[in-house]
Amino acid sequence: MTTAKPRLLLVDDDEVFRERLAKALRKRDIDVDTSDGPQSALLLAKHTAFAMAVVDLRMPTGSGLDVVKGLAASQPNTRILVLTGYGSIPTAVEATRLGATAYLAKPADADDILRALGRNAGASTQPIDLFEESDGTPSLARVEWEHINRVLADCDNNLSETARRLGIHRRSLQRKIQKYPPKR
Repeated sequence: MTTAKPRLLLVDDDEVFRERLAKALRKRDIDVDTSDGPQSALLLAKHTAFAMAVVDLRMPTGSGLDVVKGLAASQPNTRILVLTGYGSIPTAVEATRLGATAYLAKPADADDILRALGRNAGASTQPIDLFEESDGTPSLARVEWEHINRVLADCDNNLSETARRLGIHRRSLQRKIQKYPPKR
């Protein structure tokens, strides 16, 4: 007797990250449909039932919160994880209010995501507490990194405008921006 694989919707504008994560999830016996933005994700959700969804918060074509809201309304049993590099308490609260099951900061791998969604060996369907931190306070470097990336996103990734708004030299800003955030 075979059981159907769970189906997951993966919404992220970063093509390389999206495809690598989709490949890793498929290796863990999950059917994955991918989307590069909110509009195409909601269109997919009209025609396909998903057990789980992983949604990036910020995308050039719209907010992941729109996907959370639409998916929660049309498929209330879908476990939705918001995955973001711009984590903050207000966005986590808003995502949860709109129907997200879990909220996870990047970088995260397939095992982190499945654990957060409650789908690992021996896990219950209840999500883990993602807001539990070891010391409760993010480091100054982490807060600075998050703030810089929020301003950068607000400036449509324009480094010169971001540096001007932050009041720092463009080269200093380039040194501060890293691919991954500092440890908490």
